[in-house]
Parts: sequence; C-alpha cells; structure tokens
Amino acid sequence: MTQSVAVLDAPSNLGLRPPHDGHQPGVRGLAAALRSHGLVDRLGAADAGGVEPPPYSFADEPVTGFRNGPAIADFSVRLADRVGKIIDEGRFPLVLGGDCGIVLGPVLALRRRGSYGLVYLDGHDDYSPLRDPESRRGRFAAGGMALALVTGHGPAALTDIEGLGPYVAEEHAVHIGVQYEPEDLVLYDDEPFHTSRIHRYPIEYVREHGAAAAAEAGRRDLAAAPVAGYWIHIDADVLDKSVMPAVDSPNPDGLSFPEFTEALAILLADPRAVGMHVGIYDPELDPSGEAGRALVDALVTAFTARR
Repeated sequence: MTQSVAVLDAPSNLGLRPPHDGHQPGVRGLAAALRSHGLVDRLGAADAGGVEPPPYSFADEPVTGFRNGPAIADFSVRLADRVGKIIDEGRFPLVLGGDCGIVLGPVLALRRRGSYGLVYLDGHDDYSPLRDPESRRGRFAAGGMALALVTGHGPAALTDIEGLGPYVAEEHAVHIGVQYEPEDLVLYDDEPFHTSRIHRYPIEYVREHGAAAAAEAGRRDLAAAPVAGYWIHIDADVLDKSVMPAVDSPNPDGLSFPEFTEALAILLADPRAVGMHVGIYDPELDPSGEAGRALVDALVTAFTARR
C-alpha cells in the first residue's frame, strides 16, 4: 500500500445501547480524542473532515428492530459517499468512529464499485444472534451485529441499502480475535457464526500461532478470493483490557499492543488493503488519555511499518 492516507471522522454512536438511562455512548468522542493525540500530523495524512451523524435517539425502533435504524441507514449512505470519494482520488481512507456499525458506510462504498472483502479485528464476533430475540425487539444494537448486517443478515433497511446487499460475501470476510466469555454464550447463540463461511481466527488460534500468523492467514484467504481488495475493521476491544480498558466490553484475553501492531502492519502492507476504520474506544472511560495515546502510537507504528 503506497497511497496517501486521508483521515475522515465518523463520530457515530447510533449503533450502541445507552450505557445507562439518558446517557449517550461516549464513543462519539473517539475521533476528537485520537486527533488530540496528534494522529493526523504523525501520519502525515490529509484531513478529510467528517460526516455528522443524525441525533441519537433513546427510543425503541419498531420498523427495523434496531435502535436508531433509519438514522444508521441515512448516515451509512452519506459516509459511503465520502469514503468513495477518497478512494476514487487514489487515497487510503482512515475513518475514525464510532461504534462498529459505521462499517456499513465503507463497505457500501466498496460494493458500489464491485466485490470487496473485509478483515474484522474484534474481540466479539458481531454476528451471533440473541437466544431470546424478543427480549430486545426494537432495541437491537447495530454495532453488536455489524458483521451479520454487512454479510446480509438482518432487516433490508440496513442490509440491502440501494439494493446492493450483501455488501460483503461471507466467504470474503475474515474475523480475527474473537473470544467468548461464559455470559456471552448464555445470551448469544454462537453456532451460526461457527457454521458460517467466514474465515475465523479466534483468540485460541492467536495464542497457538501468533497474531502475525492470523493476519498472514487472513491475507492469504483474501488473496485467493475474487475480490478487488479489502477493508479493515478495528474494534479497540480486540486489545486486552489491561492495555485497553476504555471500551464498553473490555476483553480479558485480548491482544497486547505489540501483537496488535504487528498484525495490523501485515494487513496494511498488503496492496489490496483499500481503507480502514477504528471504533469503540471511549474517551469518557479514559480520563488520563493513556489508552488513547497508546492506540494512536500503535496505529502510527503500523502505518509506518507498511511503508
């Protein structure tokens, strides 16, 4: 990858449930926080501005079943327009989220242009359905089901925007870093994820073979796929909670920063990588800014290594 980087803010928290009554998720501050640690200047990147999300609503959404569903669809179209423009200019978009639901915008932009893949670094699978879906009818969180949505599982208002769904075929998606805690398996049915056509490199694979091996395997999977390139999804909770506590669901057995940086550098060095977004870091949970600074350091190191 040799394109210049363009940083685009997408400070949407529309795809998350409120952390408590009447309080919006703090991930809307991610972009500003990472910029405050010098990310744009340190990357020597162009500043592509931002896409403002619609207002967050605390109300249930009965039509799509997903909280803020129509607003997410609207935001995804506008984000896709901006991401597509950056790509068409020959630059590499680095999108600062945001919850994981912002992935809908970039993959929609790519789907408008052909068939593309997705590498998904995340401590959760973002795919498994609830065992008791009626308990949250109208209040599903798009961020927690983002990989399912982009591969065509969910309401058409989110999975088939512009008639282009699925945006990514399951066999063209790679997931790295998932782990399941006992309470996850009580709430969610993980069997559909394990029987899907998604290429899966869970934390057990990483512990046995290394994070770099997982990234290399993902690259090989997509090199063999009939896609024009791939997008990289980063959820900060793929990192271990000892180094990244500032997420809504901290990961008790996640990647270290060196593991994360090495894996990301491998993916970014691939000329088929066409863009990336970063999400879920919540500066409200990081009053010292230490975790945010460390995340920026890792991103800069990975981008520098790919050159």
